[in-house]
Amino acid sequence: MKKGVQTYNYLEEYIESVRAKGRYAFTLEELKDNFDTTDKAILQNLYRLKTKNKIVQIRKGFYTLLPAEYSKYGVIPSNMYLDDMMLSLNRKYYLGLLSAAAIHGASHQQSMETFVITEKPALRNIKNKKLKINFFVKNEWNHEDIKQIKTDAGYINVSSPELTALDLLYYVEKLGMNRVITVLKELVEEIKPANLAKTAKNFPQTATVRRLGYLLEHDLKNEKLSQVIYKLIAGKKGTNILLMPGKNKSGIVNTKWRIVNNIDIENDL
Repeated sequence: MKKGVQTYNYLEEYIESVRAKGRYAFTLEELKDNFDTTDKAILQNLYRLKTKNKIVQIRKGFYTLLPAEYSKYGVIPSNMYLDDMMLSLNRKYYLGLLSAAAIHGASHQQSMETFVITEKPALRNIKNKKLKINFFVKNEWNHEDIKQIKTDAGYINVSSPELTALDLLYYVEKLGMNRVITVLKELVEEIKPANLAKTAKNFPQTATVRRLGYLLEHDLKNEKLSQVIYKLIAGKKGTNILLMPGKNKSGIVNTKWRIVNNIDIENDL
């Protein structure tokens, strides 16, 4: 179809060919490469397809199809286009936090938001009436902790249950402790001791590892998993840290984990 002769409905024909290949997304650059016409003409056609509810603009230069079965929602699920979008941005990523927890079965209070971990520089969150995609920045991660999960449109990168648990506490200030604990109560059922040992050992922030160990022992009542973490941190020196960063500095000190319990936790289960 490269620079070929266009019919009047050339864009509609193109998006049908995209769908036929099992894809649900395309970029403006892709259209410019395929059609010998002006940018203005392409944008006008895209606008026409948007008003007919055939496509949805997710972010500048990136569009998804809107099959009839999703028309009442006004957008397709993010796991059907996230991999394509991050590929178009040339960004490493994984679906994490509450989104990953839901995939692993911790779907109590399942969020309508999408949580994506990516590399610097930070991406602006996508927020409108139909969807909200939150981007969190991380310097690095161990690729062994990322799983490829099959979707209706291919595959998507998702954090393992073990990395998801640590990430929930790494970003606890943005998510809230009560929300995190509620998700962790279900997520722990998917966590494997051997995997947790490996993931926690490689996790860049020791404070997060200690918080998870403490919560596993005291709030989640999982001695087996808490011991896995304690073995990793037992011999390490360090000052006391707050269970909830940024909150009041006073609370009961747990000498085993060197944690100041400065928050009253209420989970929603």
